[in-house]
Order: sequence, then C-alpha cells, then structure tokens
Amino acid sequence: MTGAAATAILWPAVAMAGLTFLVWVRLYHLRLGEMARKRIDAQDLASAADSVRLLVDTRASDNFRNLFELPVLFYVGVLLAAQLGVSDTVSLALAWAFVSLRAVHSGVHCTYNHVMTRFVAYALATLVLIAFWVRLALALAAA
Repeated sequence: MTGAAATAILWPAVAMAGLTFLVWVRLYHLRLGEMARKRIDAQDLASAADSVRLLVDTRASDNFRNLFELPVLFYVGVLLAAQLGVSDTVSLALAWAFVSLRAVHSGVHCTYNHVMTRFVAYALATLVLIAFWVRLALALAAA
C-alpha cells in the first residue's frame, strides 16, 4: 500500500482526536459557566472530590474521561492497522463507524444525557471496536 491508501486508516484517529478536543471545549464552557454563576473560586476545585461536591453539571467532564478509556484501544488498533497495511474497505468502515458512534455517544452525553440512547451508542461502538480488533488479529495471524 502506498500514499493515500496507506494513510487512510489514520484519518479516523485524527477525527477521534478532534472529537476529544471538541468535548474538551464543551467541558470548559460548561465548567467555567457554572463556576461563574456559583462564584466558585478555581482553588476550591483543587481535587476531584471538591469538583464532585461543588459542581452539578459533570456531563462533559464525565464524557471527556470516557474518551480515554475504550478509545485507547481504538488508537492502538489504528496504529497497528497502519503498520500491518490493513486499510481495506471493511477496516476503514469499522474505524469510521466507531468514530461516528462515539460522536453520537459524546453528543448525547454532553447535552440531554439520555442514558439508554447513550448506552446503545456506546455498546454498538464497543462491538464495532471488537470486530475491528478481530480483523487485526486475523491480519496479524496471516502475516
């Protein structure tokens, strides 16, 4: 594989990083707004326990933390796929499906936060990630 075909599998990782940065922006927009409304001094939030005690709206911060859980396996998988040259249509579709489902999950989590809607997106994304890793394992076994 050469050129665009070899690097195509990396674009979903770039998109996932972009999603993480968007959630970070949302996190600070919500957090700074709540701190201003409640007149909370930044030093009063020195620990996670303080944040839990003083802040009510933790949707974006909860989602931001969540973006460093399963997506870590996605990033490693994408790098392994690039190394192995596994950038076929199915692998690309799985990678983009994972990113899309995680975007839905983040959108729900950071806004109206309906748990079952969020759970379905999370569960489907996890199944897609498992399928992605099964393809990688098969490619690695064949190499």
